[in-house]
Amino acid sequence: MACVVWHVPVTTTGTGSTAALRLFRMRNGVRCAVGFSSPEALAALLGPDQAYTELGEAALRNLTRPLGVDTLVLDPGLVAPPVTAPAAVGVTPGAAPTPAPAPTARLQHR
Repeated sequence: MACVVWHVPVTTTGTGSTAALRLFRMRNGVRCAVGFSSPEALAALLGPDQAYTELGEAALRNLTRPLGVDTLVLDPGLVAPPVTAPAAVGVTPGAAPTPAPAPTARLQHR
């Protein structure tokens, strides 16, 4: 029986010598690990610069179980609401639009 390879997102140190699994949360708040069936699927959702490692499902389960993560998701889809473009502020015909004020809140990856 062949082992199916999952492409699993990781974070790396500045030197690239150490990698850690990236964990996510489902809509209901449950922590989960994700894997992708191909590097292209991973890049389509997380961007072309996302580092990843190749693991079998059993290896991924063995790495996440001690962390209390029992849910694995293969090829997840984006579940965030769509982003809408901000309305132009102070637009004068023939003039360049005034940029909207910079956001004050910063999001953190957990």
